[in-house]
Parts: sequence; C-alpha cells; structure tokens
Amino acid sequence: MRNLSRLLQEIKDNPVMYLDKPSIICLHSFLNGYLDGRVDLGLDREGSGMEGFQDWIQKRAKTNVSQSWAGIILFGSGTERIAFYRFFEEFDQFLKQKNSSKSKESEDVLRLRQDLSFRKFDIYNEILSGLKKRPGMYLGSSSITKLDMVLRGYSLARKEVGVPPTEPEREFEEFQSWVQEKYGINSGQSWSKIILFYSVDEYEALEKFFELFEEYLNKNKSSEVYQNSG
Repeated sequence: MRNLSRLLQEIKDNPVMYLDKPSIICLHSFLNGYLDGRVDLGLDREGSGMEGFQDWIQKRAKTNVSQSWAGIILFGSGTERIAFYRFFEEFDQFLKQKNSSKSKESEDVLRLRQDLSFRKFDIYNEILSGLKKRPGMYLGSSSITKLDMVLRGYSLARKEVGVPPTEPEREFEEFQSWVQEKYGINSGQSWSKIILFYSVDEYEALEKFFELFEEYLNKNKSSEVYQNSG
C-alpha cells in the first residue's frame, strides 16, 4: 500500500482524478473510506500518518467544538476549494512537528498479499446497509457525494493491497452504467453526480440512491432467474 503522503500529493496535484473537484468535504470522506479500508484489511489507522491530526487541528484552532478536522479548516477558510489547499499546508506542518516511529507498513502489506484467506466482502451488506440506517453516523450528514467519496477511498485501499474484487464489488461497478442508461446520459459524470442532478439536494439524492440501487439489484436477480430458467 502506498505511503499516505504520496497519495495525498497525488490528490493535491490532480484532485479531479480522485474527488471530481478540489473539496475539503470530498477529501475528508475519501480519506475516511480509505482508512476504514485499511482497518478492515488489518492495517489499522496507526501508522497511516493521520493519527493525531484531529487533535492537532483542534489545538491550532483553539477549539473544543466537536467538529471534524475538515469542518474546522473549512470554517476558517470560507470555501471548500480554499480549505482543500489549506489542508495540505496544515498537514505538512503537522508532519514536521510529529515524531513518529518508523512504520512497518511494507511488512504488513507483504503479509497481507501472501495471505490467501482474505475475508469475503459484501459492499451492500457491510457498508451500504449500515449507511442506509444511520447515514449521519457514517458520513456526518446525509450526502450522496460523501457516500461516493467513502466508497472510492475504501475501494482504493483494497486495490492497493491487491485484493481481487468480490462478486458484490463487481456488481456495484456495473451500477454506473445502469444509472447512465436509466437517465439516458452518456457523459463521464459519476453515478452520484447524475442522481444529484435529478434531485433537490444531497439528502434527497442519497435517499434516491438506495431506491435505485435496490431496483438495480432486483433487476439483476430477475435477469439471473430468467437466464437460469432458459
């Protein structure tokens, strides 16, 4: 798995590739998904480079308010774009002041790649079902954009270690094409942007996503039954 600092540099240099736009909110959700993916793979957040950053930002801002580091930086920046680039300045300062022990991540990744007993991962049952019940707990607020970013980060963490995609993951990848076909859109817009475009706001778009994804899964099941009966 790549060094987090290297990943952050790539995101800074080309935010559109990872986040669609330079946004502190998108970055925060993406990193949450990425770090959660590490945890599920046995590479916990310790050693990622982010540990301690939340407390450091709170001290820098001289606040005890229960707000994420992204929210604190955004509050002092005005716009998501300005806050996005300010994050990298703050994180560089944080790393310079931080005295951490040498990471054994490379050894952990080698161990993971040699381990053939990766647990089966069901993207719907393990992530989406929990998000559907309590989106605020997982995303901070009901937002289809945040959901998209979390899933992108989570997926990247698994790909970096070389975990082959499971059947539910491959099934979810086809959801993009299905949404484009349903709405008659052939542009390169992500499924979240398409659904958001046809919704009043982020909240409604998230609700609509779960309705559409359930419809998508049911159609796939119906198709499989039809093919098996034929």
